[in-house]
Amino acid sequence: MKTILSIIIIGMLSITACNASIKNASTQNVKVYGNCDICKANIEKAGSSSDSYKTIWNKDSKIAAITFDKEKTNLQAVLKQIALAGYDNEQYLAPTESYNKLLACCQYDRAKKQNTSLPIANNNTSNTVTNETAVVTNTNQLTAVFDHYFLLKDALVQSNSKEASNKALNLEKSLQAIKMEQLTSKEHVVWMKIEKDLKSITQNIAKANTIAKQRNYFIALSKNMYELLKVSSTEQTIYYQHCPMANNGKGANWLSKENTIKNPYYGSQMLSCGSTIETIKP
Repeated sequence: MKTILSIIIIGMLSITACNASIKNASTQNVKVYGNCDICKANIEKAGSSSDSYKTIWNKDSKIAAITFDKEKTNLQAVLKQIALAGYDNEQYLAPTESYNKLLACCQYDRAKKQNTSLPIANNNTSNTVTNETAVVTNTNQLTAVFDHYFLLKDALVQSNSKEASNKALNLEKSLQAIKMEQLTSKEHVVWMKIEKDLKSITQNIAKANTIAKQRNYFIALSKNMYELLKVSSTEQTIYYQHCPMANNGKGANWLSKENTIKNPYYGSQMLSCGSTIETIKP
């Protein structure tokens, strides 16, 4: 009896500590499937970040106490991260590929196995498996991100620093508006990797006081946007283009809606310098 009481007290203290370290905290208990202490480490790692959300999982009850900052994320986004790590939960089934990568001791009995390699929403008490289109109700939110990127690129082509700052501010707003739970699994994985850099670079372009600095930041921005575009659905053909002279002769790339070269790194100085190195079709 004392042992059980001690476990409960420790758990309550842990959750209290999480709440204290996360602003705008909300805690919810969710069923997450797993077997052992290794599962516990994996689940808690996938369901935790330094300042946005924390997860504490009990291997006996299979209950995860998830505390998250309501202003920065939501329960669905955290549960998707846990599913991508290989662990089924109340709202998402893990990708088969992720589940198969778990150690043998971690491969819990699954109530429902799926043939797809994508996380599938399970939003009711039945084990009905739907496809990813049903899970993701709005993937077009990335369209605004790409559109603002292209407008920023055009401002750099025109060597208009003030306009580039304005377009970067609009791009930043579209990035801030992204709802992770509405991304596809592939988009979600890439987004989690590049989100911080995308937002930081865009802010730097908006704040930069010279076109040269803006163009320098645009190199890294274009690299990240390319990674995101490659896993996203596009409504039109996009061209990935390269200037061998940019970046102090190291070369730099950018994305464009048109095959005609209009160099954002030099503008009218070398407007047609470059070539299309990849065509990304819908």
